[in-house]
Amino acid sequence: MLLIIDDDIAVQTSLSLLLRKEGFAVKAANNPAQALDALEAGPPELILLDMNFSVETSGEEGLRLLTLIRAKHPAVPIILITGWGTIDLAVQGMKGGAQDFITKPWQNEYVVQSVCTLLNLAEQQAEEVPAQSLNRRKLDQKYHFEHIVGDDPQLLDLLATIGRVAPTDAPVLITGESGTGKELIAEAIHQNSRRKSKPFIKVNLGGISSTLFESELFGHVRGAFTDAKSDRIGRFELANKGSIFLDEIGDLDPASQVKLLRVLQDRTFEPLGSSRSKTVDVRVICATNRNLEEMVANGTFREDLFYRINLITVKLPALRERPDDIPALVNYFVHNLKTIYDRPRLTVTPSALKWLKSLALPGNIRQLKNLVERAVLLSTLDELEIADFQKHVTTARQETTRLPEVGTITLEELEYQMIRRAMDFYNHRVSRVARSLGITRFALYRRLDKYGIPYTSDES
Repeated sequence: MLLIIDDDIAVQTSLSLLLRKEGFAVKAANNPAQALDALEAGPPELILLDMNFSVETSGEEGLRLLTLIRAKHPAVPIILITGWGTIDLAVQGMKGGAQDFITKPWQNEYVVQSVCTLLNLAEQQAEEVPAQSLNRRKLDQKYHFEHIVGDDPQLLDLLATIGRVAPTDAPVLITGESGTGKELIAEAIHQNSRRKSKPFIKVNLGGISSTLFESELFGHVRGAFTDAKSDRIGRFELANKGSIFLDEIGDLDPASQVKLLRVLQDRTFEPLGSSRSKTVDVRVICATNRNLEEMVANGTFREDLFYRINLITVKLPALRERPDDIPALVNYFVHNLKTIYDRPRLTVTPSALKWLKSLALPGNIRQLKNLVERAVLLSTLDELEIADFQKHVTTARQETTRLPEVGTITLEELEYQMIRRAMDFYNHRVSRVARSLGITRFALYRRLDKYGIPYTSDES
């Protein structure tokens, strides 16, 4: 049974008809007193809670009732009902334990999807497997994790989580350092979802300028701007009925954050240059290597957008946190390279695998993969020894006066190394480091956060 708590009879009637049509049993309450009486009879499966019950519009009544409900029924999913102009109230409610919010006027499809998502999520979480019973074989029998390598307990716990939430439409936020495999996790969520036969669209938000944001994500019509020679379909429309992966969401500027929040909230958008709204049905998966909670506190990331995208958050461990998975990853890369380079006898010696486990790999899995491929390409032997890997690591450390050869290092790895060297050279004086690199202090702070390089705010 679902419980609707709202003093507006029109809202009660509209939501009741909508949800009963979808097969749900529904009960309504006009005010907090009636709601608490209804809850005494037993907890509902889900609650839709208005934020105001009188002429007062502060939302305090709704927040107080939310606190009371959470104290007695901590596991019942709650969706808040608010107006677009009072989203700040919804954010307070999310902090107080609500799982989602809908704004008036709402999209019926979104309300139904939100209700079903939270009920499915509650059902999946009720079936949570004890950590001690997790093993890779059981997970692989139940889910599709073919391209994710490792047996580390942290990784297995993460895989079990995404296996449970994948069948729902819950928005997922994937965090972790650069190179830890966030895109692979996003693909796994899609492949284990009910949308797996539909499109999976990837968008690197860090590579899209603010001027192109609307055109790239929402499309444009011919003549919308000077170079718009024809209509273009945006990424959200391409992802309709499927999943959209928004990578590097922490790099969005404030104006783009507002535009993204609108489409995530209403599931509607207007192509650039058009006055016609389009509706879209997508599952949203986001990723970042930045600390969004700190960005919210600093005012550089919208709090309402943060709560919209992180119903489920999974944090990928850095490779240094699961070194026992390094040999398996190396063997996985070598197995793939056997076919690519037609070298079926390629192997790595046990001593080399042990040595690789001891490496500091700030670029994580991506850096390890590049190191293995470099060793395979430049070795004439089919059995790779420590020396076959060591010379590439040594070379990378010794190259201080010239650029590395093309293909031997990624741009991110080069940037990380240059920033680290500059920080050491200038004794972590951020202003001097920024000037030496030709960037602003703000731009440097972003990169320091991105790569996890410690710093203290400075000085003159």
